[in-house]
Amino acid sequence: MAKVTQLIHNYLRHTKKFPHVFCPGCGHGIVLGSLIRSVHAQGLSKDEIVLVAGIGCSGRIPVYVDFNTVHTTHGRALTFATGIKMANPELKVIVVMGDGDAMSIGGNHLIHAARRNIGLTTLVLNNHIYGMTGGQSSSTTPFGCYSTTTPFGQMEKEFDISEITKACGANFVARATVMQANLMDRLISTALTNPGFNMVEVITPCHTQFGRKNKYKTTVDMYKWLKKNAVPIEKYRDLSPEKQRDAVSTGVFTHNDCAGLEQKYIQMRQRIRGEI
Repeated sequence: MAKVTQLIHNYLRHTKKFPHVFCPGCGHGIVLGSLIRSVHAQGLSKDEIVLVAGIGCSGRIPVYVDFNTVHTTHGRALTFATGIKMANPELKVIVVMGDGDAMSIGGNHLIHAARRNIGLTTLVLNNHIYGMTGGQSSSTTPFGCYSTTTPFGQMEKEFDISEITKACGANFVARATVMQANLMDRLISTALTNPGFNMVEVITPCHTQFGRKNKYKTTVDMYKWLKKNAVPIEKYRDLSPEKQRDAVSTGVFTHNDCAGLEQKYIQMRQRIRGEI
């Protein structure tokens, strides 16, 4: 454990930014640890990584790590990341977003980034709520759940982030919960090394804004629910629709290795110049 702690601290900025702003029990710190372990496992240097984030609780993650970092506007992290990757395809560009950032105000950008299959590694931290901005419902708040803007229960069907991203043509789409740290490490490591657009959705609890309004007495109760209800995608597909509603499918949804958009542009320029 001491070695793991030291590894993580080697990648953190030891500044006045600490202690961090995450609420007690928030799973975002678990995701940060997994990201650092995955980066280290691939032997990536700090200087070749650009970590881009938008607004929200997840948007604080780049503040704490010693990479090249960009804190962008709400919902626009993928647009900034696209520009960075096209300008310098050699960089490893990682995007961190929350569910509101990715699928509500930024939903159109996620759809087209996946469609273009541009070489980005994207982490979507899905806590089913707008956690930092007041606990409003997001496009992933489950049907029937309560929030500050749905006091009588969510009446709209929620988005399935992984299924949407898969349908849009991303190379690699996967999902884990923060109770599956080893699985999360493997999925993020694959996303970092696979060409094209790679998205890992992480289900992470927000007790402050979601749990307390939805009858979870403690943060621990939310973690226990994730542990009990996470089901490998292969088994999930065999469940009845009734049982699927109470389960969280995890694992790899799709895995391809097509060349990313930036590589296609490089080849086009080489053909124009007569280099190939």
